[in-house]
Amino acid sequence: MTSASMNHAIGAAAAVRHRTAPNPWVGCVIETLDGRTFVGATEQPGARHAEIVALDEAASAGADVRGATVHVTLEPCSHHGRTGPCTDRLIAAGVASVNVAIEDPDPRVAGRGLDALRAAGMSVHVGDGEHEVREMLRPYLHHRITGRPFVVMKIAATLDGRTAARDSSSQWITGEAARRRVHELRADSQAVCTGAGTVRADDPQLTVRHVDGPDPLRVVLGTVPASARVRPCVEWTAGIDELLDHLGGNGVLQLLVEAGPRVSASFHRAGVVNRYVLHLAPALMGGDAPGMFAGCGAPSIDRLWRGRVVSTRALGDDLEVVMEP
Repeated sequence: MTSASMNHAIGAAAAVRHRTAPNPWVGCVIETLDGRTFVGATEQPGARHAEIVALDEAASAGADVRGATVHVTLEPCSHHGRTGPCTDRLIAAGVASVNVAIEDPDPRVAGRGLDALRAAGMSVHVGDGEHEVREMLRPYLHHRITGRPFVVMKIAATLDGRTAARDSSSQWITGEAARRRVHELRADSQAVCTGAGTVRADDPQLTVRHVDGPDPLRVVLGTVPASARVRPCVEWTAGIDELLDHLGGNGVLQLLVEAGPRVSASFHRAGVVNRYVLHLAPALMGGDAPGMFAGCGAPSIDRLWRGRVVSTRALGDDLEVVMEP
């Protein structure tokens, strides 16, 4: 069971998710021996990490952190980057113990932070809140391990799997709550990808308007008219693998794919999608209207692609089904 203090740190981390990339969103809670609590969360790139924010809060309040317990969602860094090592500040502050949810797979950290704290005589515990933090930091962890963004594919469809009418019209299959959820997914992602065909048919903006959050980098597979509302955008004409390598190298932790059946099929068949978010409307299109993926389907039942459903929930009258390979 996750401790109350770690839950507090997790909440602080979740509140800053949209502003820390390509750094992880991290939360920290410091509990002093006299019962005072100080909270920090990672700031924008180049600014303070969560541990430093919490230490500075304590210093501003005149609190003595010697002998304190630190609860932090990710292993403190021990290297010099745009900021100094958090481990050095914790050691200099004289805290007694550090409770860490998970180790950081970044090769510059990868256990070195924990080793530094233990070498300084601190009590170090790892694993409190591990499940929650691994899920929260999935895009960051995937990026640090693979060098590529975590790919989320969003598809809106009728219950019989149709994504547009025969005349190619598709706005709007789902309702307002589902559309708001899509804007949350965009805000969670540093880039969003669609196809030139979708741009020509729907002229989407692919911005964040219905929630508070930053607009993602917009990537279009192909070229688009100068007047397209998706501009400014990256017009990509190379392959999907090259795109993922390019985006990963430029600090994109999560890529949202919002596209038509052809582009969606390309990502799906390339085996690069990490999470499928399906928004299903209580409607039936019938006939030969476009489906979720263009091209030939499975040639036989034993060749069927299968994943696992990780969550379902109602979005107004619609249903969200989240599936992973």
